[in-house]
Amino acid sequence: MRSEMRASQADADAEVAVVGLGAWGACALWQIAARGFDVIGIDRYGTANVHGSSHGESRMFRTACLEHPGLVPLARRSGELWADLERQTATRLLARTGAMLIGPPDGRIVAGALAAAREHGLDVEVLDPPRMRARVPAHDGLPADHVGIVEPAGGLTAPEATIDAAVTAARAAGARVFADTRVTSIELVDDGAVLHTALRPIRVARVVVAVGPWLSQFVPDLPLEVVRMPTTWFTPVTPDPRFTLERLPVFMRELDGGDVIWGHGSLPGARELKLGLEDGGRHFRVVDPETLDRSVSPADWSALAELLPAAIPGVSALPTRVTGNIYARTPDGQFVLGRLRGDPRMVVAGGCGGHGFKHATGVGEVIADLVQDKEPRSPLAFADPDRFL
Repeated sequence: MRSEMRASQADADAEVAVVGLGAWGACALWQIAARGFDVIGIDRYGTANVHGSSHGESRMFRTACLEHPGLVPLARRSGELWADLERQTATRLLARTGAMLIGPPDGRIVAGALAAAREHGLDVEVLDPPRMRARVPAHDGLPADHVGIVEPAGGLTAPEATIDAAVTAARAAGARVFADTRVTSIELVDDGAVLHTALRPIRVARVVVAVGPWLSQFVPDLPLEVVRMPTTWFTPVTPDPRFTLERLPVFMRELDGGDVIWGHGSLPGARELKLGLEDGGRHFRVVDPETLDRSVSPADWSALAELLPAAIPGVSALPTRVTGNIYARTPDGQFVLGRLRGDPRMVVAGGCGGHGFKHATGVGEVIADLVQDKEPRSPLAFADPDRFL
């Protein structure tokens, strides 16, 4: 395949281009460059920016993937690759603090996590309410019929630092990066693809489209919605050691009524807790990323603030900081990751649904496998974009 790419693209700018350098695109650039390909990375806003889905200082990492049991091998592999990236860049990117999944035993969070754990033999511990309250006093408001699952391998990843590290590793392997460059359209031609920019066209043999919330602009046939997700930080009413990361590790907690709170305690040296609501189709609004109003208002935190006094007593109901992420989601909640219509010239990657960052390094490897015409190490047939076409 490599010789065919070079023969057909003698006048090309590169063998491969990665459009979009968020978490998935940056990790794909790293993995493709590490295999010796002549690859360029392009991002409209530069790396580790605040415009898409990959910012906010922290992200949950877990292998008990309640969204789909088939994601567990990808999450495990992602953890291995995070360690590789840490070694290559001498940067700490994944802290294995443990993770908790909490709620009614027959609810979506606990039942889904237990199903994934049973299918893949994950190391988890189930805690009844008394042991939960003893282990994590911040969850003192836990109902008597709810349980907690502790996954020791879970923890926190650093989104901005991960992107910077992946791009650094990619550059060290020979990748070229064009920041602040907007690709306006992608044209598939006989011998590859032409990326149209304001400056000039860029010719490559293969293109990876990993533009997150803007994926529908390049692949309008995909049924993607773009959702704005507020991210909020709160402080305890009074200084309280229950709300440190050591005492309140990263968690997802399903409440009676179906709402899901996620978050974690304050990072070392800080007072703020990061807390948020999962969407579930009830709280967030569908937006256009081109015309999005990025200002914040009480509507961004009022639904969560109403739940906090009962769910996590002792936390102020008024946030200290509010930002907004946007992400794309699919009708079935699974990613779109693969060759579009089986065409090797284009790989699309998106539709993270708000749960894709934990898989970023593994997704980068899958994309590199597809570019190289290899069977992906982590099979994701359920994420094939052609299921919607």
